[in-house]
Amino acid sequence: MDTPLETVKDIEPAQASAEQAVEYSLSPGLVARLAILDISIAFTSYQSSILYFLGRGGEGAHLHQSGLPKPMGICVEGPGRLTLASGAHVVRFRNVLAANERINDAFDACYVPRTFHLTGDLDLHDIGVDADDRPIFVNTRFNCLATLSPKHSFEPIWKPRFITGLLDGDKCHLNGLAMRKGRPAYVTSVSRSDVIDGWRDRRADGGVVIDVEANAIVCEGLSMPHSPRMHRGELWLVNSGTGELGVVERLGEGMGRFSPRSFCPGFLRGLAFRDKYAFVGLSKPRYKRFEGLALDQRLRQADAEPWCGVQIIDLDTGGCVDWLRIDGAVAELYDIAVLPGFARPMALTPFSGEAASLITFDANGRDAGLS
Repeated sequence: MDTPLETVKDIEPAQASAEQAVEYSLSPGLVARLAILDISIAFTSYQSSILYFLGRGGEGAHLHQSGLPKPMGICVEGPGRLTLASGAHVVRFRNVLAANERINDAFDACYVPRTFHLTGDLDLHDIGVDADDRPIFVNTRFNCLATLSPKHSFEPIWKPRFITGLLDGDKCHLNGLAMRKGRPAYVTSVSRSDVIDGWRDRRADGGVVIDVEANAIVCEGLSMPHSPRMHRGELWLVNSGTGELGVVERLGEGMGRFSPRSFCPGFLRGLAFRDKYAFVGLSKPRYKRFEGLALDQRLRQADAEPWCGVQIIDLDTGGCVDWLRIDGAVAELYDIAVLPGFARPMALTPFSGEAASLITFDANGRDAGLS
Protein backbone atom coordinates (compact mmCIF):
# COMPACT_ATOMS: atom_id res chain seq x y z
CA MET A 1 0.00 0.00 0.00
CA ASP A 2 1.25 3.47 -0.90
CA THR A 3 0.59 6.55 1.21
CA PRO A 4 1.49 10.02 -0.08
CA LEU A 5 2.35 12.22 2.89
CA GLU A 6 1.65 15.91 2.83
CA THR A 7 4.34 18.02 4.39
CA VAL A 8 2.37 19.80 7.10
CA LYS A 9 -0.90 17.90 7.39
CA ASP A 10 -1.81 14.63 9.10
CA ILE A 11 -3.06 12.03 6.63
CA GLU A 12 -4.66 8.61 7.04
CA PRO A 13 -4.01 5.67 4.71
CA ALA A 14 -7.02 5.24 2.45
CA GLN A 15 -7.32 1.52 3.22
CA ALA A 16 -7.30 1.87 7.01
CA SER A 17 -10.63 1.23 8.74
CA ALA A 18 -11.98 3.67 11.30
CA GLU A 19 -10.95 1.27 14.08
CA GLN A 20 -7.43 0.84 12.69
CA ALA A 21 -6.79 4.40 11.51
CA VAL A 22 -3.18 5.50 11.43
CA GLU A 23 -2.21 9.15 11.09
CA TYR A 24 1.17 10.37 9.86
CA SER A 25 2.69 13.80 10.31
CA LEU A 26 6.17 15.06 9.51
CA SER A 27 8.38 18.07 9.99
CA PRO A 28 8.38 20.70 7.20
CA GLY A 29 12.07 20.11 6.45
CA LEU A 30 12.08 16.30 6.29
CA VAL A 31 11.65 15.92 2.52
CA ALA A 32 14.35 18.48 1.75
CA ARG A 33 16.75 16.80 4.19
CA LEU A 34 16.22 13.40 2.57
CA ALA A 35 16.96 15.00 -0.80
CA ILE A 36 20.11 16.76 0.42
CA LEU A 37 21.40 13.55 2.00
CA ASP A 38 20.33 11.57 -1.11
CA ILE A 39 18.61 8.87 0.94
CA SER A 40 15.35 7.21 1.78
CA ILE A 41 14.52 5.34 4.98
CA ALA A 42 13.29 1.82 5.73
CA PHE A 43 11.78 0.87 9.07
CA THR A 44 9.84 -2.05 10.55
CA SER A 45 6.93 -2.59 12.89
CA TYR A 46 6.23 -6.09 14.16
CA GLN A 47 3.00 -4.70 15.60
CA SER A 48 1.59 -3.77 12.18
CA SER A 49 3.50 -6.51 10.26
CA ILE A 50 4.71 -3.91 7.78
CA LEU A 51 8.06 -3.01 6.23
CA TYR A 52 7.91 0.73 5.50
CA PHE A 53 9.88 2.77 2.97
CA LEU A 54 9.83 6.53 3.48
CA GLY A 55 10.85 8.33 0.31
CA ARG A 56 10.02 11.41 -1.70
CA GLY A 57 8.43 12.31 -4.99
CA GLY A 58 6.97 15.26 -6.82
CA GLU A 59 4.13 15.51 -4.30
CA GLY A 60 6.41 15.49 -1.25
CA ALA A 61 7.02 12.59 1.13
CA HIS A 62 5.83 9.13 0.17
CA LEU A 63 5.34 6.04 2.33
CA HIS A 64 5.33 2.58 0.77
CA GLN A 65 4.13 -0.33 2.92
CA SER A 66 4.78 -4.05 2.35
CA GLY A 67 3.13 -6.68 4.50
CA LEU A 68 5.45 -9.24 6.06
CA PRO A 69 5.15 -11.49 9.11
CA LYS A 70 6.64 -9.79 12.18
CA PRO A 71 9.38 -7.73 10.46
CA MET A 72 12.25 -6.98 12.84
CA GLY A 73 15.95 -6.37 12.11
CA ILE A 74 17.07 -4.80 8.81
CA CYS A 75 20.50 -4.99 7.20
CA VAL A 76 21.37 -2.86 4.16
CA GLU A 77 24.34 -4.69 2.64
CA GLY A 78 25.10 -2.28 -0.17
CA PRO A 79 23.41 -0.78 -3.20
CA GLY A 80 20.18 -2.66 -3.83
CA ARG A 81 20.70 -5.41 -1.23
CA LEU A 82 18.58 -5.74 1.90
CA THR A 83 18.21 -8.60 4.40
CA LEU A 84 15.31 -8.76 6.84
CA ALA A 85 14.50 -10.84 9.93
CA SER A 86 10.80 -11.55 9.50
CA GLY A 87 8.91 -13.79 11.88
CA ALA A 88 10.06 -17.36 11.27
CA HIS A 89 12.06 -16.35 8.19
CA VAL A 90 15.14 -14.56 6.93
CA VAL A 91 14.25 -12.72 3.73
CA ARG A 92 16.86 -11.41 1.29
CA PHE A 93 15.72 -8.69 -1.09
CA ARG A 94 17.37 -7.41 -4.26
CA ASN A 95 16.60 -4.24 -6.16
CA VAL A 96 15.86 -5.34 -9.72
CA LEU A 97 15.87 -1.89 -11.35
CA ALA A 98 18.79 -0.35 -13.21
CA ALA A 99 19.72 3.24 -12.42
CA ASN A 100 17.71 4.59 -15.35
CA GLU A 101 14.64 2.39 -14.80
CA ARG A 102 11.39 3.15 -12.98
CA ILE A 103 8.52 0.92 -11.98
CA ASN A 104 4.96 2.25 -12.09
CA ASP A 105 6.55 5.45 -13.45
CA ALA A 106 7.40 6.37 -9.86
CA PHE A 107 9.78 4.09 -7.95
CA ASP A 108 13.54 4.13 -8.55
CA ALA A 109 14.11 0.93 -6.53
CA CYS A 110 12.02 -2.23 -6.40
CA TYR A 111 13.14 -4.68 -3.73
CA VAL A 112 12.08 -8.23 -4.64
CA PRO A 113 12.26 -11.05 -2.04
CA ARG A 114 14.58 -13.47 -3.85
CA THR A 115 15.41 -15.75 -0.88
CA PHE A 116 12.89 -16.72 1.80
CA HIS A 117 14.62 -19.00 4.33
CA LEU A 118 12.55 -20.77 7.00
CA THR A 119 14.18 -20.70 10.43
CA GLY A 120 11.20 -21.39 12.63
CA ASP A 121 10.02 -19.03 15.36
CA LEU A 122 13.33 -18.06 16.97
CA ASP A 123 12.23 -14.57 18.06
CA LEU A 124 14.74 -13.06 15.63
CA HIS A 125 15.90 -9.52 16.47
CA ASP A 126 18.84 -7.68 14.85
CA ILE A 127 20.45 -9.08 11.72
CA GLY A 128 23.68 -8.48 9.77
CA VAL A 129 25.58 -10.04 6.88
CA ASP A 130 29.19 -11.12 7.30
CA ALA A 131 32.14 -11.01 4.92
CA ASP A 132 31.20 -14.48 3.59
CA ASP A 133 27.69 -13.26 2.69
CA ARG A 134 26.13 -15.20 5.56
CA PRO A 135 23.20 -13.64 7.45
CA ILE A 136 24.13 -13.37 11.12
CA PHE A 137 21.14 -12.90 13.39
CA VAL A 138 20.31 -12.53 17.06
CA ASN A 139 18.47 -15.70 18.08
CA THR A 140 16.77 -14.31 21.17
CA ARG A 141 14.85 -17.49 21.95
CA PHE A 142 18.11 -19.48 22.28
CA ASN A 143 20.29 -16.61 23.67
CA CYS A 144 22.87 -16.74 20.90
CA LEU A 145 24.09 -15.43 17.57
CA ALA A 146 23.34 -17.78 14.73
CA THR A 147 23.41 -18.19 10.97
CA LEU A 148 21.33 -20.16 8.48
CA SER A 149 21.59 -23.92 8.23
CA PRO A 150 20.68 -25.93 5.12
CA LYS A 151 19.27 -28.65 7.38
CA HIS A 152 18.29 -27.22 10.75
CA SER A 153 16.48 -24.16 12.04
CA PHE A 154 19.79 -22.43 12.74
CA GLU A 155 23.50 -22.91 13.23
CA PRO A 156 24.74 -21.35 16.50
CA ILE A 157 27.99 -19.44 16.18
CA TRP A 158 28.32 -17.62 19.53
CA LYS A 159 26.70 -17.23 22.93
CA PRO A 160 27.48 -15.05 25.97
CA ARG A 161 29.79 -16.61 28.50
CA PHE A 162 27.17 -16.27 31.25
CA ILE A 163 24.71 -18.50 29.35
CA THR A 164 25.52 -22.05 30.42
CA GLY A 165 23.66 -24.03 27.77
CA LEU A 166 22.04 -23.68 24.37
CA LEU A 167 18.50 -24.26 25.63
CA ASP A 168 15.10 -23.10 24.47
CA GLY A 169 13.99 -20.06 26.50
CA ASP A 170 14.77 -16.35 26.51
CA LYS A 171 16.98 -15.80 29.54
CA CYS A 172 18.87 -12.55 29.03
CA HIS A 173 16.94 -11.04 26.09
CA LEU A 174 19.87 -10.78 23.72
CA ASN A 175 18.64 -8.34 21.06
CA GLY A 176 21.12 -5.98 19.35
CA LEU A 177 24.03 -6.61 16.96
CA ALA A 178 26.77 -4.28 15.75
CA MET A 179 28.81 -5.49 12.77
CA ARG A 180 32.33 -4.24 12.03
CA LYS A 181 34.35 -5.09 8.91
CA GLY A 182 32.09 -8.00 8.09
CA ARG A 183 32.18 -9.59 11.53
CA PRO A 184 29.95 -9.45 14.63
CA ALA A 185 31.57 -6.94 16.97
CA TYR A 186 29.18 -6.11 19.83
CA VAL A 187 25.80 -7.26 21.11
CA THR A 188 23.34 -5.82 23.61
CA SER A 189 21.38 -7.76 26.20
CA VAL A 190 18.75 -6.63 28.71
CA SER A 191 20.48 -8.66 31.45
CA ARG A 192 23.07 -11.33 32.14
CA SER A 193 20.42 -13.68 33.54
CA ASP A 194 20.88 -17.42 33.07
CA VAL A 195 17.30 -18.40 33.96
CA ILE A 196 14.32 -18.38 31.62
CA ASP A 197 12.55 -14.99 31.59
CA GLY A 198 15.01 -13.69 34.18
CA TRP A 199 15.66 -10.56 32.13
CA ARG A 200 12.26 -9.08 33.01
CA ASP A 201 13.43 -8.52 36.60
CA ARG A 202 16.54 -6.61 35.45
CA ARG A 203 14.97 -4.14 33.02
CA ALA A 204 15.88 -0.99 34.99
CA ASP A 205 19.67 -1.37 35.19
CA GLY A 206 20.73 -4.89 34.23
CA GLY A 207 21.55 -4.17 30.59
CA VAL A 208 24.98 -4.93 29.18
CA VAL A 209 27.08 -4.56 26.03
CA ILE A 210 29.26 -7.56 25.15
CA ASP A 211 32.38 -7.64 22.99
CA VAL A 212 31.74 -10.71 20.81
CA GLU A 213 35.36 -11.63 20.02
CA ALA A 214 36.52 -11.34 23.63
CA ASN A 215 33.16 -12.60 24.97
CA ALA A 216 33.46 -9.98 27.69
CA ILE A 217 31.07 -7.38 29.05
CA VAL A 218 32.35 -3.91 28.16
CA CYS A 219 29.50 -1.77 29.50
CA GLU A 220 26.92 -2.43 32.22
CA GLY A 221 24.18 -0.73 34.23
CA LEU A 222 22.04 -0.01 31.15
CA SER A 223 18.25 -0.03 30.93
CA MET A 224 17.03 -2.31 28.13
CA PRO A 225 19.75 -1.34 25.61
CA HIS A 226 19.09 -1.95 21.89
CA SER A 227 20.49 -1.28 18.42
CA PRO A 228 24.28 -1.07 18.90
CA ARG A 229 25.89 0.42 15.79
CA MET A 230 29.42 1.45 14.81
CA HIS A 231 29.68 4.96 13.34
CA ARG A 232 32.83 7.00 12.79
CA GLY A 233 34.84 4.70 15.02
CA GLU A 234 32.45 4.92 17.97
CA LEU A 235 29.98 2.41 19.39
CA TRP A 236 26.52 3.97 19.56
CA LEU A 237 23.38 2.47 21.05
CA VAL A 238 19.98 3.43 22.41
CA ASN A 239 19.36 3.02 26.13
CA SER A 240 15.70 2.28 25.60
CA GLY A 241 14.57 2.38 29.22
CA THR A 242 15.80 5.95 29.63
CA GLY A 243 14.98 7.25 26.14
CA GLU A 244 18.62 8.13 25.46
CA LEU A 245 20.88 7.87 22.42
CA GLY A 246 24.56 7.76 23.27
CA VAL A 247 28.01 6.22 22.89
CA VAL A 248 30.07 3.76 24.91
CA GLU A 249 33.21 5.59 25.97
CA ARG A 250 36.56 4.08 26.99
CA LEU A 251 36.15 0.93 24.92
CA GLY A 252 39.35 -1.07 25.11
CA GLU A 253 40.28 0.46 28.47
CA GLY A 254 38.43 -1.97 30.69
CA MET A 255 34.78 -1.40 31.54
CA GLY A 256 33.29 1.25 29.27
CA ARG A 257 30.79 3.94 30.24
CA PHE A 258 27.57 4.92 28.48
CA SER A 259 27.55 8.63 27.65
CA PRO A 260 24.11 10.00 26.65
CA ARG A 261 24.08 12.43 23.73
CA SER A 262 20.36 12.99 23.17
CA PHE A 263 16.97 12.32 24.78
CA CYS A 264 14.01 11.29 22.62
CA PRO A 265 10.42 11.03 23.92
CA GLY A 266 9.82 7.31 23.51
CA PHE A 267 11.05 3.77 24.03
CA LEU A 268 13.93 3.74 21.55
CA ARG A 269 14.71 0.89 19.15
CA GLY A 270 16.28 1.17 15.72
CA LEU A 271 19.34 3.26 14.87
CA ALA A 272 21.02 4.21 11.59
CA PHE A 273 23.40 6.94 10.44
CA ARG A 274 24.10 9.19 7.50
CA ASP A 275 26.97 11.65 7.86
CA LYS A 276 26.41 13.65 11.06
CA TYR A 277 22.81 12.52 11.51
CA ALA A 278 21.36 9.66 13.53
CA PHE A 279 17.99 8.17 12.60
CA VAL A 280 16.25 6.87 15.72
CA GLY A 281 13.06 4.80 16.03
CA LEU A 282 10.61 5.65 18.82
CA SER A 283 7.81 3.54 20.28
CA LYS A 284 5.13 4.16 22.87
CA PRO A 285 5.79 2.24 26.14
CA ARG A 286 2.32 0.71 26.30
CA TYR A 287 3.00 -2.74 27.69
CA LYS A 288 4.21 -4.00 31.05
CA ARG A 289 7.73 -4.79 29.84
CA PHE A 290 8.14 -1.10 28.90
CA GLU A 291 6.60 0.40 32.03
CA GLY A 292 8.15 1.32 35.38
CA LEU A 293 11.41 2.50 33.81
CA ALA A 294 13.34 5.77 34.16
CA LEU A 295 11.78 6.84 30.86
CA ASP A 296 8.50 7.46 32.69
CA GLN A 297 10.13 10.04 34.97
CA ARG A 298 12.05 11.65 32.12
CA LEU A 299 8.82 12.18 30.22
CA ARG A 300 7.14 13.71 33.26
CA GLN A 301 10.07 16.06 33.78
CA ALA A 302 9.88 17.15 30.15
CA ASP A 303 6.07 17.47 30.36
CA ALA A 304 5.92 15.22 27.30
CA GLU A 305 3.93 12.27 26.04
CA PRO A 306 5.71 9.34 24.42
CA TRP A 307 5.24 8.96 20.69
CA CYS A 308 5.91 6.56 17.87
CA GLY A 309 7.93 7.49 14.81
CA VAL A 310 11.38 8.47 13.62
CA GLN A 311 13.55 11.34 14.80
CA ILE A 312 16.62 12.65 12.99
CA ILE A 313 19.25 13.77 15.49
CA ASP A 314 22.11 16.16 14.69
CA LEU A 315 25.10 14.52 16.35
CA ASP A 316 26.90 17.85 16.72
CA THR A 317 24.15 19.37 18.88
CA GLY A 318 22.13 16.40 20.10
CA GLY A 319 18.96 18.10 18.89
CA CYS A 320 16.15 16.71 16.76
CA VAL A 321 16.16 18.44 13.37
CA ASP A 322 13.42 16.50 11.56
CA TRP A 323 10.85 13.83 12.33
CA LEU A 324 8.08 11.52 11.21
CA ARG A 325 5.33 10.86 13.75
CA ILE A 326 2.84 7.98 13.73
CA ASP A 327 -0.39 8.12 15.75
CA GLY A 328 -3.21 5.63 16.05
CA ALA A 329 -3.15 1.86 15.72
CA VAL A 330 0.64 1.63 15.15
CA ALA A 331 2.55 2.40 18.34
CA GLU A 332 5.74 0.32 18.12
CA LEU A 333 8.67 0.22 15.71
CA TYR A 334 11.68 -2.06 15.84
CA ASP A 335 14.46 -1.24 13.39
CA ILE A 336 15.45 1.46 10.94
CA ALA A 337 17.89 1.64 8.02
CA VAL A 338 19.14 4.27 5.58
CA LEU A 339 18.99 3.55 1.84
CA PRO A 340 21.56 5.74 0.05
CA GLY A 341 21.00 6.77 -3.55
CA PHE A 342 17.27 6.02 -3.77
CA ALA A 343 14.57 8.67 -3.67
CA ARG A 344 11.46 6.50 -3.74
CA PRO A 345 11.91 2.77 -3.08
CA MET A 346 9.32 0.03 -2.78
CA ALA A 347 9.30 -3.66 -1.90
CA LEU A 348 7.15 -6.56 -3.02
CA THR A 349 5.43 -8.77 -0.49
CA PRO A 350 6.62 -12.41 -0.67
CA PHE A 351 4.16 -14.80 -2.33
CA SER A 352 1.97 -11.91 -3.50
CA GLY A 353 0.49 -11.71 -6.97
CA GLU A 354 2.71 -8.73 -7.71
CA ALA A 355 5.84 -10.70 -6.82
CA ALA A 356 4.72 -13.65 -8.94
CA SER A 357 3.93 -11.52 -11.98
CA LEU A 358 7.12 -9.42 -12.00
CA ILE A 359 9.57 -11.31 -14.22
CA THR A 360 13.10 -9.94 -14.64
CA PHE A 361 16.23 -11.31 -16.30
CA ASP A 362 19.58 -10.20 -17.71
CA ALA A 363 18.73 -9.07 -21.24
CA ASN A 364 22.35 -9.57 -22.33
CA GLY A 365 22.31 -13.19 -21.27
CA ARG A 366 25.44 -12.91 -19.12
CA ASP A 367 23.96 -14.91 -16.26
CA ALA A 368 22.90 -17.70 -18.61
CA GLY A 369 26.20 -17.84 -20.49
CA LEU A 370 24.58 -16.72 -23.75
CA SER A 371 26.48 -14.88 -26.42
